[in-house]
Amino acid sequence: MVTAADPGETRTSVWLSPGHGAPARRRSEAPSGLDRDRITGATVRLLDAEGLARFSMRRLAAGLGVTAMSLYWYVDTKHDLLELALDRALGELPLPRTASAAPAVPADPPARARARVFAPADPAAEGWPGRLRALACGYRRLLAEHPWVAALTAAYPNIGPHARAFDSALQRLLDATGLAGACRTGAHLAVSQFLHGCGGAARRAPDGDFALALDVLIAGIEAKAAARPGT
Repeated sequence: MVTAADPGETRTSVWLSPGHGAPARRRSEAPSGLDRDRITGATVRLLDAEGLARFSMRRLAAGLGVTAMSLYWYVDTKHDLLELALDRALGELPLPRTASAAPAVPADPPARARARVFAPADPAAEGWPGRLRALACGYRRLLAEHPWVAALTAAYPNIGPHARAFDSALQRLLDATGLAGACRTGAHLAVSQFLHGCGGAARRAPDGDFALALDVLIAGIEAKAAARPGT
């Protein structure tokens, strides 16, 4: 899989590269005090503070107190690092669970701390509609917290581990609707477009308008499931 990088160029996703794109250099020669996890976390913070348009490897390196070339011991390109930052941000979003499942807890401490901000009350008790509301509202808050995520989701294939976990949660949610075939495909497309469409309106649309649009989406899926549950 290749993705757009700069005009006239293509690139392979960092997630499809051997070792997730870690440069083939001797670790003993790498600068001390750095690792890919620290660099990725600093990238997220810089994007939050200054935005995607102002992001550069030079500005990132200055914040870490190293030279820009030092970063290339851990990533091959800026695009690889942006993909890593995108998946790191998605890891902050708790995923809806079924009534019998334990709550998903992000693996790394910063994500666990931020997850408490996005955690819903108990959507599992409300069935798939409650889980869909929790997923959509949490994703909207995540996009408001990290406005650059929407742009990167459109620019890159978004196939990191947290993105795949997000899609798996959405698939389980759609399983619970009882839809199949073309109706299931249509529901998946409608939900995906709704979630990703939150990016442009995350800071503009009033909460009431967003909630109404979400209610309409859920009502449409419910009506389709009630009318033709097996199609």
